Parts: sequence; structure tokens; C-alpha cells
Amino acid sequence: MDIVHIVGLAIAATILLIVLKENAPQIAFLLSLCVGTIIFLLLIVKISGLISLLEKLSIQAHVEYGFLETVLKIIGIAYIAEFGAQIARDAGEGAIAGKVELAGKIFILLLAVPILSVIIETMVHLLP
Repeated sequence: MDIVHIVGLAIAATILLIVLKENAPQIAFLLSLCVGTIIFLLLIVKISGLISLLEKLSIQAHVEYGFLETVLKIIGIAYIAEFGAQIARDAGEGAIAGKVELAGKIFILLLAVPILSVIIETMVHLLP
């Protein structure tokens, strides 16, 4: 499914949501959640192909797989946290959305610590 199909689905769902929000806000929220999840799942197929390509490129460039794996995890956390925050915002829960974003940032920082330590160790060895 390409971007045209995804945008078409999103526009159709948006029009339906506008109509439903006045009469049945609970159903509108569930529809929004379902459409968002469907779009996210459709993108996972595309993302898996991209990950395979990045793995092949890292092997060709002789990059340690652990670094690529960490970067991919960081990207995944960022997207999942953003998705969760947007769902919370759609439900009118801005405070929860902010906490989801904060949690995502902290998890990203935790994953980045090993990479930062390698960079610092390399800099220390290069300095006289």
C-alpha cells in the first residue's frame, strides 16, 4: 500500500470522524485509534524492508552490528512514543502525551549511553 492509499484512508476516516464526534465521541475515538493502528501496521512492512537494506549496508561498510541495532531501536522508540503521544492527545490527554514523550526520550538516552561511552573513550585515546 503506497502513500496515496494511506492518505485516502486518513481523509476518509477524518471525514467520518468529524461527523461522529458530535453524536458519538467514544466511537469516533475508537475509529481514530483503529485507523492510526492500521496505518502504523501498514508502515511496518515498509520499515522491515528498510531495516534489511540497512543491515546489508552495515555489513558491507564493516560497521559493528551493535551500533546499527542501537540506532534502529532508538528510531523505533521515537516513532512508537510519538504514536502513543498522538493517541493520548487525540483523547484530550495532553498531560499523558507529555509523559509518553518524556519516557521515550529517557529510553533513547539509556540506549545512547553505550555509544556515547565509546565515543568518549575514543576521544580520550586520541588526545595526548
